[in-house]
Amino acid sequence: MSSIVVFGAGGRVGRAVLAEAVRRGHTVTAVVRDPRTYADLAGPGITVVRGDATDADAVAAAAAGHDAAVNASARLDVPSRDFFVAAAEAMIAGLGKAGVQRLLVLGIATTLETAPGVRIMDDPSFPEEHRIFSQGHVAEFETLTAAGPGLDWLMVVPPMNLDPQGPRTGGYRTAEGTVLDGTGHISHPDLAIALLDEIDTPRHHRIQLAVAD
Repeated sequence: MSSIVVFGAGGRVGRAVLAEAVRRGHTVTAVVRDPRTYADLAGPGITVVRGDATDADAVAAAAAGHDAAVNASARLDVPSRDFFVAAAEAMIAGLGKAGVQRLLVLGIATTLETAPGVRIMDDPSFPEEHRIFSQGHVAEFETLTAAGPGLDWLMVVPPMNLDPQGPRTGGYRTAEGTVLDGTGHISHPDLAIALLDEIDTPRHHRIQLAVAD
């Protein structure tokens, strides 16, 4: 069993991660901005705490004593680049201070390559507002890449078709940094399985790992 801290635990992916972690017998700290809003998260094996994924001291405080961290947090009320870079910087510094070496970060499909050097977001027809948001994740990835060897991070990237109501099949495919052929679909439970598998048995390190059913 491991002790895992999940930032952005109140979102759909965060909730799926909590459920999968508890299913596997892990203990989990669910980090949210306002615990009063997410009182329903608390349960056997889950402790809900207040925290800020962009504050290194808050990250360190929440992560202390844990074996691994998951960052599924997002903000739509601040510029994408500002938030995701700040979160990456806070994770690097805060987890380092807490002594947590393994970090799983949730990425976005639009940053994956469809051909060498060509990402989904590079298509001329791609909506500009979505491109701007995607650039935040690109900057996040660059920030993590520039971090020292002390943090063993992995950015797990689901396809554009995420199904919150889909079944838990237990199966998924992976690719390093590129779009997967096929339907481009994954359920939230299966995405959580992919994330937890990389905590229980780390196989990929310091890359974008695309996952899909």
